[in-house]
Amino acid sequence: MKNHLLLFGMLALSANLWATDTLFVHAPQVPLLTNQRDNVLFEIRLNADKGDVLNELALEFDESADLSNIESVRLFYSGTEAVAREGEHFSPVHYISHKAGEVSEANRDYSVKQDERREEVGRSILLKSRQPMLSGTNYFWVSLQMKRTTPLRETLSAGIRYAKINQKNGVIEGDKQTPQRRMAWAVRQAWDDGFAAFRIPGIVTTNEGTLIACYDVRYNSSVDLQEKIDIGISRSTDQGKSWEPMRIAMSMGAHGGLPHAQNGVGDPCILVDEQTNTIWIAAAWCHGMGNQRAWFNSQQGMSPEETGQLLLVKSEDDGKTWSKPINITRQVKDPSWYFLLQGPGRGITMKDGTLVFPIQFIDSTRVPNAGIMYSKDKGKSWKLHNAARSNTTESQVVEIEPGVLMLNMRDNRGGSRAVSITRDLGMTWEEHPSNRSALPEPVCMASLLQVDADKNCLGKDILLFSNPNTTKYRNHITLKASLDGGITWPNEYQILLDEGEGWGYSCLTMIDEETIGILYESSVAHMTFQVIPLKEIIK
Repeated sequence: MKNHLLLFGMLALSANLWATDTLFVHAPQVPLLTNQRDNVLFEIRLNADKGDVLNELALEFDESADLSNIESVRLFYSGTEAVAREGEHFSPVHYISHKAGEVSEANRDYSVKQDERREEVGRSILLKSRQPMLSGTNYFWVSLQMKRTTPLRETLSAGIRYAKINQKNGVIEGDKQTPQRRMAWAVRQAWDDGFAAFRIPGIVTTNEGTLIACYDVRYNSSVDLQEKIDIGISRSTDQGKSWEPMRIAMSMGAHGGLPHAQNGVGDPCILVDEQTNTIWIAAAWCHGMGNQRAWFNSQQGMSPEETGQLLLVKSEDDGKTWSKPINITRQVKDPSWYFLLQGPGRGITMKDGTLVFPIQFIDSTRVPNAGIMYSKDKGKSWKLHNAARSNTTESQVVEIEPGVLMLNMRDNRGGSRAVSITRDLGMTWEEHPSNRSALPEPVCMASLLQVDADKNCLGKDILLFSNPNTTKYRNHITLKASLDGGITWPNEYQILLDEGEGWGYSCLTMIDEETIGILYESSVAHMTFQVIPLKEIIK
């Protein structure tokens, strides 16, 4: 009996020591937004007794970090964990607020500031707290604010040197050092200009070097069509360092006697005619359909009252102004199909000048299919032949050889991307060797970009790809490269951009011969823009 009591006492003492002296730390790999007040650097969990205090937290930035880019470092206390919550976590809530008026800063309801370092930020800094903790799991986190002028190519890493709890050195478990964190710019955040959400990214680089980002402007909520949705664009003339105010490129307003919310246009796909610098955007217009999802409510037929419409707008002044919508539904839709729409993402100009958009349609049996549509007369008329594969939807197209198109598709079967090839503009298709094997996916949109050898600094034909690199949830947004036409995507040619949960859509462009740009739905902003040197992914 005495042995049992002794053992119980030792276990209790061990648990108490573990609870009092140990910090469990997570350093997430998510973008550092340079136009956001607070970014999560470290998340900290402590199992405490009532009255315990995290007195000091000593941080050190790596030698390569340019400290002049740091605006502020803050330590916050975020309260306790719910007793009935299962599993071990590093935060009680998302630390960055998504409330209107508070977006991009610490969630005030769960962030009690303990300390801050601003002008005196050095290689090593000390953050202090006098916060008495409660019995159980307690949370702290470290916020990093970068200056808005921080170059997007910059990276930094930080480590925890030591921590003091109750004036004694604590034990640090987990991530003592962050990964190299990458800078990013929030092109669009929730409630920017009073709009609830921004979704479905597309981005291109024009002949003038201008970046044009397009996306859904979702006025009332984040839900898909049918809702009050227009197509917005943002322009950058300095490679993404700054972005002009948003423009509306396509809107049907209160058309045909129905309110704006029953005339939504969405899911944009953008294309640059590389021979003329005309920029095209394709989008789906839904007329009527109440307030229910267009994917299930669009019907057979051709008229706006029956079925979703495929619209185009174009810009001939580098994206500054846009034409009125052009309806091409009758050119390309089969009346027996329930819905025809574009990519989304981006289209291409083939080497012979043919313009190509990826498309998707729900056929007469209500099965979705992916394919392409094309124009050989600079967008005056469009044609569509056969689907590449059934039970597929959102796709992206590239020209891997003159006249040879690769279509990379979201596959409703799940698990991995579907990939097909056509040599005759979609009249016939064949499976690519990587089909349903090389690229994991959680059933989500993805981006594919062909970079020809004569248009990049490495002098190699390169395929670039981005998506959530998982098979279940939309997290771990990863950029990948292939040097063998997409047959293999080696681990050494992959860069994790964002491990957090988000909507997961992305779109790639080459900013110049040395730099990749990506616009994506990240875990920290609705439309996030990052740059990655090509030589960083292909060393």
